[in-house]
Amino acid sequence: MFRGVNNLNLDAKGRMAIPARYRDRLLESCGGRLIFTIDVDRCLLLYPLTEWEQIEKALMSRPNMNPQVRRLQRLIVGHATDVEIDGQGRVLVPPTLREYAELQKHAVLVGQGNKFELWDEEVWARQRDAWLEDEIAGDPAAALESLSL
Repeated sequence: MFRGVNNLNLDAKGRMAIPARYRDRLLESCGGRLIFTIDVDRCLLLYPLTEWEQIEKALMSRPNMNPQVRRLQRLIVGHATDVEIDGQGRVLVPPTLREYAELQKHAVLVGQGNKFELWDEEVWARQRDAWLEDEIAGDPAAALESLSL
């Protein structure tokens, strides 16, 4: 289970260090093999290979004659890129994906249970603030009615 917000930096080659608190789990669960792909919110998704294989199988089992399904398959599976944690605990974020997500030097890695989202730090801050404004203006309680804390 991946959770939390982690600020990190990308080096000049586009590598980022996986936070130490996740490294051992990733090395144990998937041998450090991960998949980057795009998300429609202009961030990147980072899956352990074992989790990605389930997502990919489910997505590719959908009827591809449906234009929306086919579009998602093209975008999500088409942009899926294998990466591996190196000896220093880093992964290389592919240039095409860095460009898509507008990733600069400062980034934010957000745990989302079975995966991570990778955001440019400024884009993340703007998006997070917009979501918070939407929740304050709307009725956040309605979305949580069936949740027990």
